[in-house]
Parts: sequence; structure tokens; C-alpha cells
Amino acid sequence: MEDKDIIALYWARSEEAIRRTAEKYGAYCSRIICRVLGDGRDAEECLSDTWLGAWNAMPPQKPARLPPLLGRIARNTALDRYDYNSAQRRDGGFEAVLEELGDCVGGTPLEEDFDFRRLGEAISGFLDTASPAARLVFLRRYWYCDGVAEIAAGTGYSQSKVKSLLHRTRRGLKEHLRKEGYDL
Repeated sequence: MEDKDIIALYWARSEEAIRRTAEKYGAYCSRIICRVLGDGRDAEECLSDTWLGAWNAMPPQKPARLPPLLGRIARNTALDRYDYNSAQRRDGGFEAVLEELGDCVGGTPLEEDFDFRRLGEAISGFLDTASPAARLVFLRRYWYCDGVAEIAAGTGYSQSKVKSLLHRTRRGLKEHLRKEGYDL
């Protein structure tokens, strides 16, 4: 079934939309969720929350492409679960990915007027200027939480090239954010 047909089912408020979405994008969303959480204990619940999030988002949204919307919902759902799970215990996994970016974007600011949307736009602006290879590797590492070995296997690059691209891209991002007025 095409995305436009699935979206039409959501707009018609047909429960068939959720079944069709799960069939077509279940593996995609599960992969995103498992990358963030590190294990499958909460994955099924997050996946159900993803379908509920899609149900609540359409209408009013009518996306041109379904995967970006579902990926965002799945990732945010998994991040919420990760925050909940790690409130009492601290473990590796996703924290390692966040530590890598820590030098670029720093810690969570305490100022109430900090604009996360502006920061997101600054990061997106930087990625628009990055090479396609750097952008692909950066997104696979920091959006999808893929490991260096998985990125290397998926792109055909050596692990050292992946590490080098990540390092240079983080360094470039840090410089870009400084120019945008972020004190890092």
C-alpha cells in the first residue's frame, strides 16, 4: 500500500491505518527504537506508542512522506522511555553517543529562554553545508545511533574513515555553532 493511501486511512480515522503502518514500517521504527534503548524490553510498548502518536498526528498533519514522521515519533518515544529508564540507573548505550556530541553542543542550558528550535535549525544548517558522506555518517551515528562498525558496513567505508568523518564533522559543527553565537 502506498503512503498516500495509508495517510488517507488516517484521515478517514480507519483503524486499518495502524495495521498497514505496522506492516510497512514496523521494522523501520523498531530499529530506531532499539538503537536508542539498547535492548528490546520496552521496544514493543514504544512501538505501540509510535502508532498512537501517528494516529494523533494525522489529522491535522498530512505528510508528503510517512517515514520521516514515523521515524521522528519513534525516536522521540524511545528517548522518553530512555529518560524514564535511566532516571534511576546510569548505563552506557545511548549515553556514549550523547557524550560524543557533548563537546559540540555542551550540556543542557539552565536558561529558561534557551531556544532549542534555533539550535536545531543551526545544526540542520550546518549539515546542509556538509558533504553528502559526512552528513550520511553523522545522521546514522547521531540520529539512528548506529555503531561505527555498522556505519562502515552500510556505507562501504573503513571504520577509520567513519571515525575520521565523525571527528571532522563534530569539529566543524562546533565551529559553526560558535559562529552562530553559542558559547561552547
